[in-house]
Amino acid sequence: MNDSFAFLDEYAPGIRWDAKYATWDNFTGKPVDGYLANRIVGTKALCAALERAREKARSHGFGLLLWDGYRPQRAVDCFLRWARQPEDGRTKQRHYPHIDRAEMFERGYVAARSGHSRGSTVDLTLYRLDTGELAAMGGDHDLMDPISHHGAQGITASEAENRRRLRSIMEGCGFSAYDCEWWHYTLKDEPYPDTYFDFPVA
Repeated sequence: MNDSFAFLDEYAPGIRWDAKYATWDNFTGKPVDGYLANRIVGTKALCAALERAREKARSHGFGLLLWDGYRPQRAVDCFLRWARQPEDGRTKQRHYPHIDRAEMFERGYVAARSGHSRGSTVDLTLYRLDTGELAAMGGDHDLMDPISHHGAQGITASEAENRRRLRSIMEGCGFSAYDCEWWHYTLKDEPYPDTYFDFPVA
């Protein structure tokens, strides 16, 4: 890890995290290559922007929970290998109920060259500071389905408002949204827009 990257918990304490790809709780059903510790890494520019987002969220009574930040290229390669394996059904209903594994890439839910590997993209949600409960968003992290798109039909008014709140916070702190995933944001002024890193999260 070079000097322009940091562990989020050291650089911006107060932000919750659960690095899903370091656990068994992700669409592959097991820990992913390159995630050797349940921690979030990102560029220092990303961490600084997230600290601003944390302050903005707090003014609305919410905190931030991160599921992923920097993603090693070897993890992306692991996703590609997994997508070519026979379907076992273990995570399909929760994460990709209406598509086949290979369609994740065709439909833009997973990329062979991920912005996460550049170090300034995050997957995150909001939680209520008074109760610690996650804000209802009308679908979980990595639900690869049109219901996860910004502006999706079929979610409640309060879920739509929570998505809009998260988007307003993130865009107000220098991030761009991704149309297909309500949880995915990239720093507009990212320091490494053309570099895909492969050091492990350890």
